[in-house]
Amino acid sequence: MSLKFLSHSVTFYIFSISCILLFSNCAENKKRKPDGRFENEMAGNFASDVIPFFQHWNLILGDGSNVGRAIKYEHKNFFYTEKDSTGGWVVFKSPNAGNTHGTSNNTRTELAQLKKWTPMTEAKMDATLKVMNVSTTGDARVAATHSVVVGQIHSADGHENEPLKIFYKKFPSHSKGSVFWNYEINTSGDDNSKRWDYSHPVWGYDFSVAATDENSYPPEPADGIQLGEEFSYAIEVKEGMMYLKFTSEGHETKTFTKNLIASEYSEKNNIPEQVQSLFVPVGQDGVERAHAYSGEGLFFKLGCYNQTNGKDPKVNKVWCSGAETHDGDLQKQYADGNFAEVWFRSANIEISDDAISNAGYFEANDGLSQKVVYPHEVIPFMDKFRILTGDGTSVEDITKFEDKDFFYTVIDGTRRWVVYKTPNSGVTSKNSSNTRTELHEKREWTPEEGGNLTGTCKVMQVSTSGDARVAASYATVVGQIHGGEGHENEPLKIFYKKFPGHDKGSVFWNYEINTAGDDNSKRWDFSTAVWGYDMSVIGTTKTDYPNEPEDGITLGEEFSYEVNVYDGIMYLTFQSEGHETKTFTKNLIASEYVNKSDLPEQVKKLFVPIGQDGTERKTAYKGELGYFKQGAYNQTNGKSPETNMVWCAGAETYGGDIAKQYENGCYTEVWFRDASVGPGKPPE
Repeated sequence: MSLKFLSHSVTFYIFSISCILLFSNCAENKKRKPDGRFENEMAGNFASDVIPFFQHWNLILGDGSNVGRAIKYEHKNFFYTEKDSTGGWVVFKSPNAGNTHGTSNNTRTELAQLKKWTPMTEAKMDATLKVMNVSTTGDARVAATHSVVVGQIHSADGHENEPLKIFYKKFPSHSKGSVFWNYEINTSGDDNSKRWDYSHPVWGYDFSVAATDENSYPPEPADGIQLGEEFSYAIEVKEGMMYLKFTSEGHETKTFTKNLIASEYSEKNNIPEQVQSLFVPVGQDGVERAHAYSGEGLFFKLGCYNQTNGKDPKVNKVWCSGAETHDGDLQKQYADGNFAEVWFRSANIEISDDAISNAGYFEANDGLSQKVVYPHEVIPFMDKFRILTGDGTSVEDITKFEDKDFFYTVIDGTRRWVVYKTPNSGVTSKNSSNTRTELHEKREWTPEEGGNLTGTCKVMQVSTSGDARVAASYATVVGQIHGGEGHENEPLKIFYKKFPGHDKGSVFWNYEINTAGDDNSKRWDFSTAVWGYDMSVIGTTKTDYPNEPEDGITLGEEFSYEVNVYDGIMYLTFQSEGHETKTFTKNLIASEYVNKSDLPEQVKKLFVPIGQDGTERKTAYKGELGYFKQGAYNQTNGKSPETNMVWCAGAETYGGDIAKQYENGCYTEVWFRDASVGPGKPPE
């Protein structure tokens, strides 16, 4: 072997070893972590290399985590870089369902500024981007469906509302989408649930343009922006004013100005027509603080805040999209287009020296979506009740209790609610055929001593199966007075009932007689309509339903009741926005049903044919102890209607399998956002 060949061999060997060592060092410096992210101090293709401004931000990912400053950082599922013919881009990607940040219903992969500033200081942000995907599924009648927010100003104080959200939205089958920006009012008072957005179109439509039915879209916007088409925005806040500029090649440049410290929406008559059409029907009809966002700490956000989620539109017909989420499976969502993806080519931020730390916002919101919020924290009267849940579990102390199958809290997009949920068949109390997830008041009182119960609720589900000839089918009880001795009858049951195929259901209340004598089997209810029908309106066959009630209440529509028993008299008040307030009075200590001739025609029609034709004690419930109940007392069960054509609904129960009943709509679910209990009050 020649020295020359040997020299070449040694050189090649050394070069090979060097390459192996270099590759090994690179591999050590770029290791994939268990959560899928990379950290690599040597590489030059991180987001912070493309847009070198990440020292100003914390990065929130689509799994709800706050990963801090995104310098030399990437995550293969949410945050990484890509290249096209124009150069490098930073990719923000987020699914329809995952863990969220703070109290939001929506996932985000989004930067949140580390400092906050008031509207009177100077702050600027600009960005050039292109939206690559919005969710391909969802209810197109819901304004938020098929959209993503690509830039924000967010408040860190007060209600933490958003004076600016920049949206991109594109309906399926359209080539072009819309860019618009929303201003969210800084709601006056302590109740922020009535906040709303006013939307301004940039190119294409504003936020309020939605489909007329689930699969029918409005015409494609003539001046819209396509997926993958670049556009830019520039935001400047100075001396209380917000200045916006939007540019895109081939499109008209648009500019806007908004006062952030003096509201134009401080009176009800200032609410714009757009808001009256979109938000007022879902109960969001608040007014704004006269000084709007004056004095509050604001901060920028930038990235991909997916506005399409899997929540049922009946929860909120503006924000809950009902989109496909594959039960939160990330890769399945990514595989079939159920995500939002936004690429940024450049971005800049400028803030005043007067800006201060925004740490308080992150301390308050990091991990909040995973935090257990007990029902007692939403309605702080649970110490006065015990509970029976739909599987027969009885719990005495419910101040630190929740059960994700029956009794828990949710956020509907504007506020938190307590959920009561129970199947058609489970384990129930000894004297009932029906399951319940229901509060049972610990205090007992006589009608003469009195008591007061209030509740603001919305029924989200009643059983979709049952026999329409049976009065109790498709119904749930949301409030009661229950006897604690004697026959243990019920002088009050407040019902909601909706037939399948109807949009509107009925609210009614029943009075059950306190039967004279020892035989209680002949007891009956007299039903009084509030909105819609009373209990006696039934179908002529198992699947034949009466006409839909004109003045009914839809699933997801809020209503309130007050039960006030004072000096032996029960006073009832029912309220719901857009419906007539109804009041009723019933004497609980002197009966009007002591003779057979006193039986109402309704009772003769409904109860007498099944042998329930009793009369009542002259003094009704006088001197007998009773107590309040509140929650979801499912009136639909699986018992054969031949047993009792009033109370045995013949519904599907899947052999008592609770999960299958929930999956197939064979359950009831009631949400309460407010309630109180206490002594009776002199009537006004």
